[in-house]
Amino acid sequence: MIKQNNNPFILALKARNLTVEIHHHSAYQLVLSNDTPFNSTISGILHERIHGFLIKPHVTHFCVAETGTLNVLNIEPYSNIGLELAGRFKANQDHVVFDSPSETNSFFQTPKDSLDINLVIDALLSKLPSVNYDERVTKIVEYIKTNYFEQNITPKTFADLVFLSPSRLASIFKEQTGSSLSKYLLWTRLRQAIYLALSDKERSLTDIAYDTGFYDLPQFNKYMYEMFGMPPKALKYNSDLIEIY
Repeated sequence: MIKQNNNPFILALKARNLTVEIHHHSAYQLVLSNDTPFNSTISGILHERIHGFLIKPHVTHFCVAETGTLNVLNIEPYSNIGLELAGRFKANQDHVVFDSPSETNSFFQTPKDSLDINLVIDALLSKLPSVNYDERVTKIVEYIKTNYFEQNITPKTFADLVFLSPSRLASIFKEQTGSSLSKYLLWTRLRQAIYLALSDKERSLTDIAYDTGFYDLPQFNKYMYEMFGMPPKALKYNSDLIEIY
């Protein structure tokens, strides 16, 4: 089953029997065991039989979960959700380890003894302030939602759409969404590309790259590595990565 979430700032994957090489990426990442404790090395420190962790962007890590299921959330660092998570780390802290389900529940204020990933997402979203978006920001968001696959989108494209200078629009958009226009567009393209890769196994990655606004497969690969620390092939052909929300 493959679901899409309308929020472009959270990408949730479910993985079974996962072992990944050491890597880092630009997203905040939350990894939670769905059933069985696992081992992970974060910033060179081995953590054994843990139930989850939250790491900042660009922190080196790898996981070994030879049994059981992991939920993996990748969160765009410049989004309001990413900025909210940044405030949860102590000074000089680059990761948080959860040794038990109760620690996870306490951290995210989710119901006791429940590790439902949807409840964690709901808890994260509930921390965001209510914002009445400027109608021009709303117009840009809707434009990106329906035109993300166009390769010739530029800052001027957005500015002309709402009759603002590129610099003024960039300022308003960042203030209200927490994300730059370019990052918002990139995250939307990545989300759509990953959705297609998982929902249509017969479709080539090259076609998916073109159809979601990337110039070519190497550019798609580049941004996948930067944001998630893995190539799109790992999603398309690794049967352990089975679900996206």
